[in-house]
Amino acid sequence: MYAVIKTGGKQYKVSEGEFLKVERLDAEAGTSINLNEILMVADGDDVKIGTPFVDGSQVSATIESHGRHKKIRIVKFKRRKHYRRQMGHRQDYTEIKIEKISA
Repeated sequence: MYAVIKTGGKQYKVSEGEFLKVERLDAEAGTSINLNEILMVADGDDVKIGTPFVDGSQVSATIESHGRHKKIRIVKFKRRKHYRRQMGHRQDYTEIKIEKISA
């Protein structure tokens, strides 16, 4: 059984017992959350597609930890013009564990 959820402006395909890094959520580590924006739920041949969300379904997850991704480098460069700009960015994330998918 798997589901497609929407959180933080992105869509993720999740199944039970899976660990997932999503955009930063405002909750303490160790707490459980319910994700209600479910776009699709599939259980074998039984597939439910929402318009836009599947009614009466939710995904239960536990927040494992918070952290930051590796630094990415942003470089702007124009040749022969003596122009070069560098910048870095580290995105915050929340690691969650999918506990249960209920349709």
